[in-house]
Amino acid sequence: METLTEAQKELYDWLVDYIRQHQYPPSIRQMMRAMNLKSPAPVQSRLEHLRTKRYIAWTKGEARTIQIMQPSSEGVPILGSIAAGYLVEPFTDAIERLDLSTVLLPDKTFALRVMGDSMIEEMIAEGDVVMMRPLSDPNLLKNGTIVAARVEGHGTTLKRFYRRGDRITLKPANARYAPIEAQADQVQVQGVLVGVWRGYDPPAKSTSRRR
Repeated sequence: METLTEAQKELYDWLVDYIRQHQYPPSIRQMMRAMNLKSPAPVQSRLEHLRTKRYIAWTKGEARTIQIMQPSSEGVPILGSIAAGYLVEPFTDAIERLDLSTVLLPDKTFALRVMGDSMIEEMIAEGDVVMMRPLSDPNLLKNGTIVAARVEGHGTTLKRFYRRGDRITLKPANARYAPIEAQADQVQVQGVLVGVWRGYDPPAKSTSRRR
C-alpha cells in the first residue's frame, strides 16, 4: 500500500479508531471537527486520497459509506508473556505474531500472552493473548484502567492501575492475590488493554462406540 501523508494518516487513524468504537462511520462534519478544519473540501480530498491508495472504500459525497480496507499485514507482534499473578521479566523482542487481519485495532498495537490467574474476575485467563496500546501520555491514564506495568527491579504485570499522589497501586482481579504497591517513579506503564484474544480447542471426539 502507498505511503500516506501526515494529514492523510491523521484522518485514517482517527477513522479507524472512530469506526472501531462506534461500529459505523462518522459524518463529514464530525471529521471536520476532529481535524480542526472549517471546510469539507480538505476532508473530502483526504478521503479521496485514502480511497485511491486503498486504505478505505467509500462513495464520494456519502460519508456514511466509508469502510476501512484491511491492509495485508504480518499480524500483531506478541512481545512475550505478561504476569497475571506474580511479576515476570519484562518483554523485549517479538517472539511470534498473531493474525488479526479482520479486526480493527489502534495503531502500534502489540500483544502479550497471559501467565497466571490474577485477572480471572475480568475474564482474562492464563493462556489468553491481551492486545495492548502504547500509552502516549501517562498523565492522562484514568484510575481503574487495565495496564501492562513494569515495576522497577521486579518485572511486568497485568493489573488495574490506581494512582494517589506519588504512590501507585496495581490491583488484581482475584481475591487470592494482594495488590502491588510502589512509588510512582518505580512504575512504567507500557500499554493499555484494548482487547483479549482467546483461542478455542474443542475437545477431541471419542472414537469409542456406546454399547
